[in-house]
Amino acid sequence: MNKVAKFEKVSYEQFKKDFIDCFGGKTHTYNEAYIKAVYDDIKLPERKTKHSGGYDFHSPISFTLPFGENIKIPTGIKVRIDEGWVLKEYVRSSIGFKYGVSLANGTGIIDGDYYNNKDNEGHIFIKLSNNDKTFKKTLTIFNGNAFCQGIFVPYGITVDDDTDTIRVGGIGSTNS
Repeated sequence: MNKVAKFEKVSYEQFKKDFIDCFGGKTHTYNEAYIKAVYDDIKLPERKTKHSGGYDFHSPISFTLPFGENIKIPTGIKVRIDEGWVLKEYVRSSIGFKYGVSLANGTGIIDGDYYNNKDNEGHIFIKLSNNDKTFKKTLTIFNGNAFCQGIFVPYGITVDDDTDTIRVGGIGSTNS
C-alpha cells in the first residue's frame, strides 16, 4: 500500500470559528467550554479493517437530519496529501442505502493544496442532503459515529498541462 497522506486536527481557533459559523447564532448559542469539549473529542479518520479502502470520518456532534433538509458539519480535520493524490469524500454506504442521504455536491474532492490554506487551514466540511423522495426518513447521527468516508486516489494530468497557479483560499477559491 502507498502511504500518501496524514490526517490532523485543525487548530482549536479555526474549529471554534467554523463551528459557530455552522451552528451558532441561528437557533443555538454555544459556550466556550462546550465547543472546547467537542474539539477535544474529535477523532481522526480511520480504516476499520485492513482491507478497507475508505477512512471513516466521525461526526464531532450528534445531529438529526429530517427529510428535505441539509446540514454542514465542520469535521475538525485537515489532511496533508502527497502530490499526485486527492481525497474523495463519500457518504457512508449504509447511510445512502438505508436513508437516501447523500453529499450535497455528490462527491467531495480534497486537493493537496487545500491543506493549510490561508482561509481555513484546509478544514474539511461535509454537507449532507436528505432529499431522496424514495425514503423520506429522518437520519440521526450520534457524536463519534462514522457518517462519511474518504478514499485516497491518484490522479493524472494532460501532457500539455502547464498550470502553475497556487491556491490562496479555501472552498471555491479558484472561482471556476
